[in-house]
Amino acid sequence: MSDLSSEEESEEPEDTLGEYEGERNPEGERHGHGKARLPNGDTYDGEYEHGLRSGQGTYRFRNGARYIGGYLQNKKHGQGTFYYPDGSIYEGDWVNDQRHGYGKYTYANGDIYTGEWFNDNRHGQGTYIYKDTESKYIGGWVNGNQEGEAELIHLNHRFKGKFVNGNPVGYGKYIFDIGCEQHGEYVKAEQGKEEEEEDEDSSLLVVPKWKASEITKFTLWTPRVENPPSPKEASLVEATTAEAGEEQAVEEATA
Repeated sequence: MSDLSSEEESEEPEDTLGEYEGERNPEGERHGHGKARLPNGDTYDGEYEHGLRSGQGTYRFRNGARYIGGYLQNKKHGQGTFYYPDGSIYEGDWVNDQRHGYGKYTYANGDIYTGEWFNDNRHGQGTYIYKDTESKYIGGWVNGNQEGEAELIHLNHRFKGKFVNGNPVGYGKYIFDIGCEQHGEYVKAEQGKEEEEEDEDSSLLVVPKWKASEITKFTLWTPRVENPPSPKEASLVEATTAEAGEEQAVEEATA
């Protein structure tokens, strides 16, 4: 699920670089719409402001990559679509030449991520769809990795719980389409002392194992109520209320 970084573009004022055909301002700077061919073979067709790519434009890289969208002072900025050499595509927000904001990334293998981005990484809330298995991850991301509360949906069951660095951890539950839930937790697999001594960071590479605790009937989601009364407490409340009502009725009748 690794992302391809943006291709390098020239950051120098283009007045001194390559060929240019288009509009200029009174100072002679590229200003308005124009077409340029850079010395490295890249081309740009779009808007300029004071010699810099600013506004809407199309930048074609000599390696086959292509960007169509907004620019601000030679940086990809605003809405834009980037076509990478391997066939993957990003459509969404850009800030200072980085994927930043909200966007959709279609990977070369057909996987799709749609959600929030921060400094070129998947970060925030997002959905990742695996083409081969049709599984779907919906939840949190941190610096490109699945992390936080999430739901992993498969064809006939799904898992709700917490993820850290791409792996489920702690308490969660599997919900099966046949109408039951399996509760439990993901725990670190036990390691021998020799393995621990060989690599102190080996625990980071161990995939947690699922430890089931109980199976229950499928329960529909209902709004949470703070400190709901137990059945016994509810019965006492009802009895007290009924008794108070009867006493008030007697007092009103004898008054």
